[in-house]
Amino acid sequence: MKRLLIISSILALAACSAEPGSEQWCEAKQEQPKSEWTASDAGTYAKNCIIDGMEVGSEKWCEDLAGKPKGEWTANEASTYAKHCVM
Repeated sequence: MKRLLIISSILALAACSAEPGSEQWCEAKQEQPKSEWTASDAGTYAKNCIIDGMEVGSEKWCEDLAGKPKGEWTANEASTYAKHCVM
């Protein structure tokens, strides 16, 4: 029960903004001045919006993440996986 509450809370918080690497997030970053980006923003943009072009939460993204050891997942990846690949 406690685990379900934690997952529900994470999903509720994640629903409030575009997930880093999603198509919506990439479009918003394109509009934002680069001087306002963090180093993390730049890395996420390069990886998800330019290099592999794979939308976060897509079926392909879920498959790729499922093949990665869970101990190497970031908190954002775990949250996104729970939201798009499990639910």
